[in-house]
Amino acid sequence: MKHKNILFMISHDTGRYLGCYGKPVNTPAIDKLAEDGIRFDRYFCPAPQCSPSRGSILSGLYPQNHGMIGLSHLGFSMREAVTTLPKCLNEAGYDTVLIGFSHETIGEPDSRITSSTYKLGYNTVIPVPGDRAPDVAEQVAGFLQERANGAGSRPFFVSVGFFETHRDFDEYKPVADPADSITPPPYLPDTPNVREDFALLHGSVKTLDAAVGRILDALEAAGLAQDTLVVYTTDHGIAFPRAKGTLMDAGLETALIMRHPGVLDRGRVVDDLLCNVDLMPTLLTYAGATVPEGLDGKSFWHRLAREGEEPVRDHFFSELTWHDWYHPMRGVRTERYKYIRNFEEGPSVYLPLDIHRSLSGMDVRKDYYKPNVPEELYDLVNDPLEQHNLAADESYREVLEQLRAKVDGWMRRTNDRLLEGKVPGIAAPDWQEQFDNGTAYGAKRR
Repeated sequence: MKHKNILFMISHDTGRYLGCYGKPVNTPAIDKLAEDGIRFDRYFCPAPQCSPSRGSILSGLYPQNHGMIGLSHLGFSMREAVTTLPKCLNEAGYDTVLIGFSHETIGEPDSRITSSTYKLGYNTVIPVPGDRAPDVAEQVAGFLQERANGAGSRPFFVSVGFFETHRDFDEYKPVADPADSITPPPYLPDTPNVREDFALLHGSVKTLDAAVGRILDALEAAGLAQDTLVVYTTDHGIAFPRAKGTLMDAGLETALIMRHPGVLDRGRVVDDLLCNVDLMPTLLTYAGATVPEGLDGKSFWHRLAREGEEPVRDHFFSELTWHDWYHPMRGVRTERYKYIRNFEEGPSVYLPLDIHRSLSGMDVRKDYYKPNVPEELYDLVNDPLEQHNLAADESYREVLEQLRAKVDGWMRRTNDRLLEGKVPGIAAPDWQEQFDNGTAYGAKRR
């Protein structure tokens, strides 16, 4: 197969909150993409936060191994020597283009910037002020039209980044759904505040979907759809309590949809357990590019091309160190079980600042701002919402010890910084107001 184009679209904080994943929101464009391609139903990220997870997509490495274990604008960065997806595709003869949002840096520790842009390996960067989906879509449509008119002779890899569906959601009120039509996910309370919060999220999701539709229409109009692999994904779970910022499935779950007419099956659902560290080697295999040695990820292209029946993994590791506050956790998810270790005293459920201040956050603080426990173990078959911690259950002792040993071994192999004690970092300064007004966890003790 000759080199084909790759159109890669990534949204922000979306999880799998899309119609094609059974969620009650109208997403016709993304649903159609799934109908025409392959939808992945058990695809996860290794870190429930923006920069570390996005770094894993670009590098095929867990955050501990690429180095960015916190947010780029709060001083964390991938190591200079890390090989990125756009760098590899450049070497394979691709034009690599970044349009819109990016939240990764490389070789820039202690910086306060959001993205390293060209240093990440892109040879063209098209910034979009605000990175809002409608504006990003117009820039992408313009790029595709230029290609249709003969600009550029090499296949392209275009990374398209949307601000949506990141908080705050107030700007999406004009297209929000009625709050009284909302049924919240079963892991959250059904309150007026939570319903209103999700109603606003729906507005953001629908704005994202319209932009995806605009881009797909432009790809078709440019005559490039048959020669382009389209990939849509996101970085981590939705920005709601017990999702983003946690190692629960709701925080680690991510959408992945891939379409290539005549190459990939239409309307197929893949239920393999996968992690986003697997995406880089998969795309490089598709592109005929060299896959770097020493990656944590494994290509699953053979599963898509029906060239093999063996799944690539039966577990993946997960981690959180710094987000906008220090809340270090490590974990492993297998086909059936989830093990989580908490390394510092803190709330039983960490709420990032934007979620803490949200309508939903206000309604769960009382329940979630209780002391955490050192270890958590969940049976995902019998307890898919991860509500019953089995770490102290004697009948699960063998499972606990096995998974604890897995995490211990992984931490040693990666020279995890937590093995040396607390990892230094910078908290978001706006947390101080929450401590001052007494709403943050532990405020009364400060």
